[in-house]
Amino acid sequence: MIDFLPLGKITGKYSDEIHNAVFAAVDSGWYLLGNEVKAFESEYAEYIGSRNCIACANGLDALWLILRAYMEMGVMEPGDEVLVPANTYIASILAITENGLKPVLVEPKLETLEIDEELIESLITPRTKALMTVHLYGRLSWSGRMAEICRRHGLKLIEDNAQAHGCETLNGRKTGSLGDAAGHSFYPGKNLGALGDAGAVTTDDGILAETVRTLANYGSSEKYVFRYRGRNSRMDEVQAAILRVKLRHIDDDNNARKRIAALYLDGITNPLVTMPERLPEQSNVWHIFPVFCERRDELQQHLKSNGIQTLIHYPIPPHKQQCYAGWNSLSLPITERIHAQELSLPISQVLTEQEAETVIKAINSFHS
Repeated sequence: MIDFLPLGKITGKYSDEIHNAVFAAVDSGWYLLGNEVKAFESEYAEYIGSRNCIACANGLDALWLILRAYMEMGVMEPGDEVLVPANTYIASILAITENGLKPVLVEPKLETLEIDEELIESLITPRTKALMTVHLYGRLSWSGRMAEICRRHGLKLIEDNAQAHGCETLNGRKTGSLGDAAGHSFYPGKNLGALGDAGAVTTDDGILAETVRTLANYGSSEKYVFRYRGRNSRMDEVQAAILRVKLRHIDDDNNARKRIAALYLDGITNPLVTMPERLPEQSNVWHIFPVFCERRDELQQHLKSNGIQTLIHYPIPPHKQQCYAGWNSLSLPITERIHAQELSLPISQVLTEQEAETVIKAINSFHS
């Protein structure tokens, strides 16, 4: 059986380092807001190329904290609009609606799977205050043109970097440092994953950083004094210690994923299966390797019968979810096509070339 993502093997790759880091954190007797979190914040900020990193409980909180901080700073108010890709994972949209802001769904480009820049300006209104771009599947979703549109219209550019740790532009700038602020997730299945939930905000804006940090601590920057109605959103010392270990290996792990992706791109030749667009090597860290097939469910069953586990990212688009019933009648054909045809193949830093060849052979044997 080829598992989609064998987390035990991934953790085991650095087992000794992780065990030593965890034992040291446990033995320290300090489990929240301690030296491991401070060290991770410093190291991750340096890695990303950002002045500030604020650790928090998870990726959704990271995005929520950014938007709430902007509201507390007077940059946004309830009812303001945030442009967001229609085919994103629902956390991007939850962060917007939980703050009383209005998501404006923007179709992606079918070729890139990322937000369609050609549509952005046509959707901007006097209430639009931000664009949230999502580096979906580990692919770069940013350009100089996107940044220029945001500057010209006075919009905050917020990155959802939950899936793209280590992804870079052609000139070497990392995702998470390209906009005004970025939210990061370290869910165990991410390229940089903890052994539980964890997240972070990165930004060059010192005022925003301090507001985010205060909001994440119940709204308090001074013990028992509460400036904002915040929440408890903390990364614990154990998760920070684990992430510090994995951060040292993230580039090597991403390169291993890229080697598997190259095998897939070169080896899968089935005309019934559409492959993802090739990007420059540094601009895709392959959190997900998506392929597309009109007979997706049959292809998934075919791979299962060959001992290959796959997943769908994601079976139901946000505008068709029950929790956003008011959107259910919307027609977003490109988003709907992606969600109806996408299938994610196994890819990780521990997948072997032999296993990748098995996947390639199985896909190429799928026929009508």
